[in-house]
Amino acid sequence: MSNALSRIKELKARMQQSIIGQEGVIDRLIIGLLANGNLLVEGLPGLAKTRAIKAMAKNLEADFSRIQFTPDLLPSDVTGTEVYHQAGGEGTFRFEQGPVFANIVLADEINRAPAKVQAALLEAMEERQVTVSGTTHKMEPLFMVMATQNPVEQEGTYLLPEAQMDRFLMHVLIGYPPVEDEVKVIELVRAEEQKALAASAKNAKDAHEPAKSDENPAIPQSAIFEARAEIAGIHVSDAIAKYIANLVYATRTPGAYSDELGRWIEIGASPRASIALDKCGRTHAWLNGRDYVDPLDVQAIAPDVFRHRLTLSFEAEGDGVTPDNVVDEIIKTVALT
Repeated sequence: MSNALSRIKELKARMQQSIIGQEGVIDRLIIGLLANGNLLVEGLPGLAKTRAIKAMAKNLEADFSRIQFTPDLLPSDVTGTEVYHQAGGEGTFRFEQGPVFANIVLADEINRAPAKVQAALLEAMEERQVTVSGTTHKMEPLFMVMATQNPVEQEGTYLLPEAQMDRFLMHVLIGYPPVEDEVKVIELVRAEEQKALAASAKNAKDAHEPAKSDENPAIPQSAIFEARAEIAGIHVSDAIAKYIANLVYATRTPGAYSDELGRWIEIGASPRASIALDKCGRTHAWLNGRDYVDPLDVQAIAPDVFRHRLTLSFEAEGDGVTPDNVVDEIIKTVALT
């Protein structure tokens, strides 16, 4: 096991100490980070979406910022703006960075902000830069956005257009944990409260002594870049590359593969889906200790890559067919040649 892989597994283990019953979400967060992409995470309130990204940022040597999207938010509230400063009788405009200038950004309830604000964030995600008053400001080399949205309470929300959804590497769904895990969640939160109260009491007793931290040091950013370099060298055979292309092509010509797919899919996936399957497939293989991509790596992440890139027909929606049902059918239909 390489040093980078051991560091990433340590990061995952630390996150699992704070997040109970959402191992799939932790895996997708790490894949998104290593694949240098951005995630759209959808789930009902209270399912640890915010907690998961905070747990990642806390254990990484990284700056974290959270943006709560609301209908009255302005693009400058996200990107920053030029501010006039006066000193010594002279005035100049200086750029004050917005919260998007961080290593890990949580965009909470992105569908609550109007289109201009969404576009400002998505431009930063895609171009890794922000242009204000004709000046371009680059993002940090380590930059990741996790945007969340709530599947309920659609009143007062602004749906992301399909073209902008396509810029997310993956669309991750979070469901309720099983009863056994929910019991562990209760115990975890109770233990955290007790620890926080004990620390507060100790600090109040001796306010002049700085509190000693018993936490492990944060994992350096260099581990992420080392991991990315190793992932770039993961072998993808010609057969796997063709399999990825065939999976994406099946979404564009669904009727050629099966009658059901032809009835279900109205618009297929863009070439970004092929790129995402390749990146995430290599990352999935690396995390599992292999130096080559297996068909199972591609199939494992296919639902997250396709979920937000497929436009289903009215007939499919009327029959209750979900994007995940469509992806399952594509995987069954498309053969590895």
